Formats: sequence, C-alpha cells, structure tokens
Amino acid sequence: MHWLRTELFATALAWTVAIAVPSASVPDPEATGDAAARPSCSRADLKRAWSCLSSGAEVYWPPSAEFDEYSERWSNLETPIANVTVLPATENDVVEIVRTASKCNIPFLAYNGVHGSITTLGRMDWGVAINLRKLSGVVVASDGQTATIAGGTNSKVVIDSLWDAGKQTVTGTCECVSYLGPALGGGHGWLQGHYGLIADQFVSMKVVLAGGTLKTIDASSDLWWAMKGAGHNFGVVTSVTVKVYPAVHQNWAIETLMFTGDKVQAVYQAANEHLLQNGTQPIDLINWSYWFNVPEIDPTGPVIEMYIIQEGVSAVDPAYTQPFRDLGPLSATPQSGSYRDMAGWVGISLDGPPCQNAGLANPRFPLYLTAYDPAAMQQAYAAFAAATNASSPFAHSLFMFEGYSMQGVEAVPAASTAYAWRADNLLVAPLVQYAPAGPARDQQAALLGNALRQILHQASGRAPNQMHTYVNYAYGTESRAEWYGHEQWRQDRLQALKEKYDPKGRFSFYAPAA
Repeated sequence: MHWLRTELFATALAWTVAIAVPSASVPDPEATGDAAARPSCSRADLKRAWSCLSSGAEVYWPPSAEFDEYSERWSNLETPIANVTVLPATENDVVEIVRTASKCNIPFLAYNGVHGSITTLGRMDWGVAINLRKLSGVVVASDGQTATIAGGTNSKVVIDSLWDAGKQTVTGTCECVSYLGPALGGGHGWLQGHYGLIADQFVSMKVVLAGGTLKTIDASSDLWWAMKGAGHNFGVVTSVTVKVYPAVHQNWAIETLMFTGDKVQAVYQAANEHLLQNGTQPIDLINWSYWFNVPEIDPTGPVIEMYIIQEGVSAVDPAYTQPFRDLGPLSATPQSGSYRDMAGWVGISLDGPPCQNAGLANPRFPLYLTAYDPAAMQQAYAAFAAATNASSPFAHSLFMFEGYSMQGVEAVPAASTAYAWRADNLLVAPLVQYAPAGPARDQQAALLGNALRQILHQASGRAPNQMHTYVNYAYGTESRAEWYGHEQWRQDRLQALKEKYDPKGRFSFYAPAA
C-alpha cells in the first residue's frame, strides 16, 4: 500500500480546502422559510436550554475556528450544514440536546468519525450537529464476556483497549472510523468469519429516541431488529454492550502482490479458485484488493494490489499465495505481525489517506457479489482505467474489493436483523475521488461510479432492480430496497417501526428507511 499512501496523501495535502460553510451563508433558524419547518426557539432560547449541559460539554457557533474544525467531513459532497455544533460530554447531555431540538422543531444530526459520504446527508441544510467524540471509552465486564463501548468511541480505541485486556471483538477495519457508525449498518470486520457482523455482537444498548427519551433496549425490544442494520434511522446510541472474545491468535500475516492490468482476469480467476473456493473461503483467510494509479510503476493504467491475509500464522500458507506468484506479479511482499498491524498493512491506519479530511469529494458506489466474474472484472478495469487517466480529475480514484470470511455472518438467521445480505461473499466499491468543482463535476463522478458498479452488477445474473448494496458505503441514490433488502416484509417492518419510534422523521438524513 506504500504507493497508494504516498500518491493520495500528497494529493490530499495539495488539495486541502476549508469545507466549513461561511457564517454568512448558514441559514438563521429564526428566518427559515417554510412555516411547518420553522423552529419555535431562537438562538437565545437554545443557549438558555443548553445552560444545563454538563461542564464538559462544548457549544460552538459560526464564525469560529472550533465550529469549522468540528464541522469538517471526510467527503466534501452533499455535506450536512449546521448552524451550531454541540459536543456532549455525558449521556444526559445527548438527551437534553435531542429533547430541545425536537421540541423546537430543529433538525439535528449525530456523528463521530465523519466518514459517511452518502449524499442524503446533504438534505440537512440547517440545524444542530451533535459531535459525539467526547463520549469515548471501553469498559470490559468483570466476567470478561462483554464490554460496554461509549457512543463516540472510534474503532482503534476499541481494538487497542480490548487487545490490552487480552480480548477482541468485531470492529470496522479503518482505524479512524467510529465503532458504532459501521455497526448500525451491519458492519464488516476482520473477525466476522468467526463471530458475525459488528451488529451481531450487540447485547444491549442505550439509545436516545427522537423525542429525547433515553431507553435501554435489548433483544426483547421490537426496535432491536432495526438497530442491527438500519440503526441510523432510529436514535442516537450513547453506549452499547457487546460480546467480546479471547484474543486467541497473537500472530497474523499478509502477502501483498502487485500486478499490471493485463493480469486482471487471471488474478480474479485465481481468487475465485484458491481463496473464495465457491463461497467456502477458509475462516482464517481474508482477500482484499485495490486498483489505483501509480504512474511511476505503470503509466498505462492502474495497478492491481492484492492482499492475502491469514490469521494465526507467521507467513501466509503457500497454498494461497503460490497461484498468484505463478502469475508473475511485479512484486510479492510478505509481512507478519499482530492483529493491530492489519490496518497499516492495507493503508487504513490513523495516518493513512482515508483518515485525512482533505476537502475532497469521496463518493462510493457499493455492490455485493457472490464471486468475481473475471470477464466483467476486465471490462470494469478497462472502464476504470479510461476514466482515471493522468489527465482526468478522477486520477486519484480507487476501486476496492473486500473479501471477508463469511461463516459467522451466515450463521445468524437472515430474518433476525435489518441487515439483509448475509449470503453475499464480496463487497466491491469504486471510490471516485476528486477536488470539488461544482455540480457538473459531481454529476460526472456519479455517472462514472454508477457505470462501474453496473458492469459488475449486470454480470452477477441479478435483475436490474435487484442490486444488493452496503448502506455504510452508499452513494445515496440507491433505493431503500437496495439498502435494506428487497423482501416486502422487510420494507413493511421498517416502515412500521419508523412510524412507531420516529413518526416525525427526525432521523432522516442517513439512508432514510421511510
């Protein structure tokens, strides 16, 4: 991942821009147009209401450097706009912030890792931003079976805290992403082959509902089903108790193989045969790959970087790596270390490009598949190469392919959670990265991302309207069925829960379920 890290980080530094909305253009809540949407509270009312927040809470209004800092996002496309940013320091602070905003008919949005790039976030064009970063921490229960994780904790803090206690659980793979953000959409992770998705680890949670009431829920609640896959739509989770497990294996290994584009069909045929193995990828094995441009290595098109990761070994078994070495890679680099090294190996550690907020637009176009179609991969590669050449504004884009083990995911009954895609073996997504340049550029990026996704979807054999997508990577124009499942009963159940728990649609900015 060295070349990708160097190229994208240099570009990110060169393109860094301030993304906070100038104060003059932030709408005043007292002057919003639609009478039905008009707030019943002034700024002065909010300040009085929030005077009861804990001493550690912080409130920032524009113009201020702090407001700008806490408004910054990873993807600068259709970003939410707020009039005020609040950093709660306690659970009760969240209750008071949501209760006041709801009572005053003011939109609000809670976030932490700011990596959500879905365009529906842009529907929030004024309101209250609730930055949960101060609610951070992990407490392992005395029996060592569970841990309670505060709502604003990021994935690296969870990984490191549990590892130091000799424990682990399923978390997101990128170190700077929040723990709960991915979890509420299902959540993929390195350990899912053993234990299932991140959401499958939930035991109970404390959640602030739309009216500002705090509830503790578990499997006895009808809302539990929805929180495990569509949870962004129903509340602000202030803490969650999850299952944790002994850290059995201290050692992990990776082999990183780099290929030129002429090997694309051979590489993914080998992945099907030797890694995926007809949907029976070994539980200790993970395959990832990226396509990206490194002109110093290949000026004619993107390189393919294939990662083969194995648990509990000091070197990846040659049975998995030799078929790829036989294809004649540009390089093959073995490494060994611990679980905590994995994010760095694939370029998603805290100092990696995905963890830098550089003012770029980063829309993704996710798709689930059961296997690679080598011919379609060749077609997608050719289209990606043509659209991301050196003269293109999208030259620093990335195509991602994530192949986790699925045994633990498939072991959970499909109907038991709002997450709907337990039979799919692969998560793929073009990430179209560019410097913002207006609506025409945004439309060009959307056309490219959707075209790349469609090439692979058409080869999957699924009907045009039966696309399976990952809500945590979603672009925003996918249908609700493509986010949450095509079965009518799933849509009906989400609709009924939405009407019960959030009838006014307070939680409607992230892939709305109704």
